[in-house]
Amino acid sequence: MKTWTGRTAWLRLCTVVCVLVLSGAPGLARAQALPEMAARQVSPSAWYVQGLSGLGSSTNQNFISNAGFVLTPAGVVVIDALGSPALATRLLAEIRKVTALPVTHVIVTHYHADHIYGLQVFQALGARVVAHRAALAYLNSDAARQRLAVSRQDLAPWVDDQTRVVQPDLWLDGPHELLLGGTRIQIKPLGPAHTPEDLAVYLPEDKVLYTGDLVFRGRLPFVGQADSRRWIAALDELLAFGPTVMVPGHGALSTTARQDMLLTRDYLLYLRSVMAQAAKNLEPFEQAYDAADWSRFEPVPMFRIVNRMNAYNTYLLLEREGP
Repeated sequence: MKTWTGRTAWLRLCTVVCVLVLSGAPGLARAQALPEMAARQVSPSAWYVQGLSGLGSSTNQNFISNAGFVLTPAGVVVIDALGSPALATRLLAEIRKVTALPVTHVIVTHYHADHIYGLQVFQALGARVVAHRAALAYLNSDAARQRLAVSRQDLAPWVDDQTRVVQPDLWLDGPHELLLGGTRIQIKPLGPAHTPEDLAVYLPEDKVLYTGDLVFRGRLPFVGQADSRRWIAALDELLAFGPTVMVPGHGALSTTARQDMLLTRDYLLYLRSVMAQAAKNLEPFEQAYDAADWSRFEPVPMFRIVNRMNAYNTYLLLEREGP
């Protein structure tokens, strides 16, 4: 049995996985058409744009995730900045169709490439970038530099030598409430889960919840270096908000939050169940993977792209967790 136990090897594996999923394999990339972007209103003050369910590519500008914005009397708060500066510019154009007020803040739900490569567009306009301090390790890592280098090749010309990973202007260490023009925006840390720095954003007056990649609606999630045990617990915390409307990190808007969180939650539980037994019995990964019954999840979009990687990463995680 061959396993990777060193931290360096683990980071290298996850860098490769993230690049493949978030940047896209060249052959698949060419199959995507440049997508339309249209801001959709979900409450009196909240809006969102929906990315594609697929791989990021040079053809689709890396538009594979969602982003949102909140309109207040004192300015606009953006939630995530999408996967390239070109996409952020298009998002800004959608905002301008609604209001001429300035973008004052951008809240980063987590530092994955498809959510952050557009940050520089908003920061250049004077917006303050808000993120959890747990992102600091990633921002100064080889993984971040390597991922950007590969993205500059695979996502050219949309991600190029001028694209950079933006450092936040405001670091959060715990729950935070942003009050802007009388509008309350609650920011709650929920990591380490999908990432160490996961943030959820909630509008209590509108009962709108932006989950980032803690929720993937209508497709399988990308697990990567996730702490899947904490991720499952984070989903329970999200449900406690009792949202009327939920904007996931990927997938369509939801008005049935509990039901739509079950796909992500049940999938993570199943991964852990299958891989825990294999790790406990010192069973080789390939043998355990081939023996597992994946039939419930095989019809779900992105299964063939992410499932084996998700299972392997979970296998490694459970080896480290021990009995």
